[in-house]
Amino acid sequence: MRVPRGGSHSAIFLAAGITGLLSLLPLLFVLYVAVTSGWDTIADLVLRPKVAALLLNTAALLLLVLPLSATLAVACAWLIERTDLPLARLWSWLMVAPLALPAFVHSYAWSAFAPRFHGLGAAVLVSILAYLPFVYLPVAAQLRRLDPALEETAQSMGKAPLAVFFRIVLPQLRLAILGGGLLIGLHLLAEYGLFVLTRFDTFATVIVDQFQSVYNGPSANLLGGVLVLLCLGLLGLETGLRGDERYARVGTGAARQRRRVMLGRWKWPALALLTAFALLSLAVPILTLSRWLIAGGAEIWRLDFILPALGQTATLAFAGAALTTLAALPMAWLTVRAPSRMQKLLEAAHSYVGALPGVIIALALVTVTVNVALPLYQTIATLLFAYALMFLPRALVGLRTSIAQAPVELERAALSLGRKPVSAIWHTTVRLAAPGALASAALVGLGITTELTATLMLAPNGTRTLAMRFWSYTSELDFAAAAPYALLMIVLSIPLVVLLHAKADRADQA
Repeated sequence: MRVPRGGSHSAIFLAAGITGLLSLLPLLFVLYVAVTSGWDTIADLVLRPKVAALLLNTAALLLLVLPLSATLAVACAWLIERTDLPLARLWSWLMVAPLALPAFVHSYAWSAFAPRFHGLGAAVLVSILAYLPFVYLPVAAQLRRLDPALEETAQSMGKAPLAVFFRIVLPQLRLAILGGGLLIGLHLLAEYGLFVLTRFDTFATVIVDQFQSVYNGPSANLLGGVLVLLCLGLLGLETGLRGDERYARVGTGAARQRRRVMLGRWKWPALALLTAFALLSLAVPILTLSRWLIAGGAEIWRLDFILPALGQTATLAFAGAALTTLAALPMAWLTVRAPSRMQKLLEAAHSYVGALPGVIIALALVTVTVNVALPLYQTIATLLFAYALMFLPRALVGLRTSIAQAPVELERAALSLGRKPVSAIWHTTVRLAAPGALASAALVGLGITTELTATLMLAPNGTRTLAMRFWSYTSELDFAAAAPYALLMIVLSIPLVVLLHAKADRADQA
């Protein structure tokens, strides 16, 4: 049901409009750089061998990581969800657990474990280990929801199991595979720390290095424009491959237990595959981290450094999560209560920033503050604003779902009892959506806790978060001193893994 247009609608629309306009700053930055630089400057700085090498590196990374991640994720999800594999529940948790380790912590562990292991091979391996859960989670959830009758019908017609999988099951996993692959691809374009430690140049690493050597230099800005084009190309490719086929069945079907495939003699190779992934993605980082913690002893637990870093990280995470959730609230309400063409445009403005690397948002804010609002350059306000832009889509998705579950009749009842419109929404819908809002805020806060690139570029002098302290020590190859900060980031990230796994289970039950 639609909420009647009125004061509350206009005020919320205005708030969402302001947030949407502010979200366009990174896109305007790219256009500004292109217009002000001129073709000659663009040609000199972009059309050169270094950029061509970066394009080749990026293409090689995407062409290797995405297919390998998708293949491995589908294989592991099918083994866990569809076969009689022992301890399936445990393996499911172990497949998601690598998300508790930030990508640059994975790279830190492998750099310490195998110092000579670097280049494209190291970048591909660490990327798969760090990001494969992004494909595994949606694929596993989709496998649990598929109607078994489709496969049983195909089998009754004489189709071999392999043919059933490729012709019936795999096409229905396409959306999950493409969605997870898109997330991995965007992370690959945005990641900085992982590729620096594996000594593999990407656009993000070169942009940050140039920014740190020449603040707001034209080369870094133009490379940022190229990176945005790559992100948009990746989004367009995913949209084209997704197509418009219908995947929903007609009718509710019959709830029944699916028969699991008996692995027989293939049980041991299956266990070997899952064990290898768990060892490479979890055992190596944990053992490496433990080794450095033991080797460093009590001396590396510098509480005079650790406690301020922990306090600054918690403060930024709490403030950033609160700001981002409040900024997303008007748009989430409009999406559920007042859908329209304008609402869809505003929602797109809120959502597209999630596809942009943090380095682009940071470069945009540096340009704006240096040229328009210099007092805001390298301030906490600018850093929090960057966090809000980066994690706005993450908050919007959770809030939208929570508000949709709150009955609109309660808002109308509050209005009929004399409540002002905003007060009626706040005391009914917002209160009912509070658990979902807290979960969204937790996801945003955990993302801020491990954010590195934008924090390095925008943090005020004297700011030292856990990620910044960790990066400072690893840059000096002092892996022992970096270990406590890695451990604290992992501990703070564990709730994210639990939350994601629980949400996947709830989605399956629903």
